[in-house]
Amino acid sequence: MEIERLPESDELLINMGPQHPSTHGVLRILLRTDGELVTGAKPDIGYLHRSLEKIAERVTYAQFMPFTDRLDYLAAANCNCAYAWAVEKLAGIEVPERAEYIRVIVCELNRIASHLIAFGAFTADMGAFTPFLYGIRERERINDLFEMICGNRLTYNYARIGGVSHDLPDGFLDELKDFLDYFEPKIDEYNQLISYNKIFVHRLANVAVVSKEDAIAYGLVGPNLRGSGVKWDLRKDEPYSVYDRFEFDVPVGFGEKGTVGDAFDRYMVRIREMKESVKILRQAIEQIPDGPVMAKVPRVFKPGPGEVYFRAENPRGELGFYIVSKGGTSPYRLKIRTGSFTALTIFDKVARGHLIADIIALIGSFDIVLPEIDR
Repeated sequence: MEIERLPESDELLINMGPQHPSTHGVLRILLRTDGELVTGAKPDIGYLHRSLEKIAERVTYAQFMPFTDRLDYLAAANCNCAYAWAVEKLAGIEVPERAEYIRVIVCELNRIASHLIAFGAFTADMGAFTPFLYGIRERERINDLFEMICGNRLTYNYARIGGVSHDLPDGFLDELKDFLDYFEPKIDEYNQLISYNKIFVHRLANVAVVSKEDAIAYGLVGPNLRGSGVKWDLRKDEPYSVYDRFEFDVPVGFGEKGTVGDAFDRYMVRIREMKESVKILRQAIEQIPDGPVMAKVPRVFKPGPGEVYFRAENPRGELGFYIVSKGGTSPYRLKIRTGSFTALTIFDKVARGHLIADIIALIGSFDIVLPEIDR
């Protein structure tokens, strides 16, 4: 990465990362500072690049499924399902209804687990370590549920092209109900513990403000877009799977403690989204039908020539798969669009004029995950 030489001035170039814990992975940000004031911030990425898109061209459609787990290790189930939906759209496969409900259940559980890490890690970055332990405690119970389903606690490889690998185990829905009854009141407990703590609010309010216009212009997605007051959620606005059968709200930022689109708004959108995921899960438990969990898919899977783009609402926003097929057993081309990558583009703009300590709040409020950026 080229570093512009500074003329004689009081400005200083500082490397934040790639080992700094608050960068949430191997991210390097080159800060230009005047004393404690930041006058520029250039993200430098690529430390975790694994060439996932090229790998997709060298393995079969089914063999690429475990690689999607590694795309966002905090939301592996969401990535599994998004890829499966993209391939099914390409091949015109109709997925059994029960399988679609199961996918919604695992996706919303994984959304809660991801937001718990966002909540805990962000508050730890701000100097409050105790909430992180609360978030990990609840996430462990979600991991227990995933272990019941597929035997894994982080990378699941549970979705399949045509459905899911196997049905829910006996007693799972009862365990899920027990977890929801336990977890829902905990969200209010988090707000009492830290969300409205005077010091925490002071660290986030009016920091890293992203206007509605800038959020759209820079292509922000998910909670980062909704934090700026834009009510856009693919589950509502472009319903896929069986999401059109559920009643839930789309939380947006409204300048609760400062300016619309500040770090506090982005934080609170994620807190409120966990409550909406609980609503969806309760409805899914009530509505889930009996039946098969896999469509009939040929053993040698060869979709016809064509191209398709499918996008799903992941915890970090829109995850899109663009697939080009020439009729073989592997994609001719596969391109992935992720929410964390688009979030980086606005860092330089919103960082200017803040103190170095505020950059930590800026990074944490966007909830980026580096495997999703570097791919």
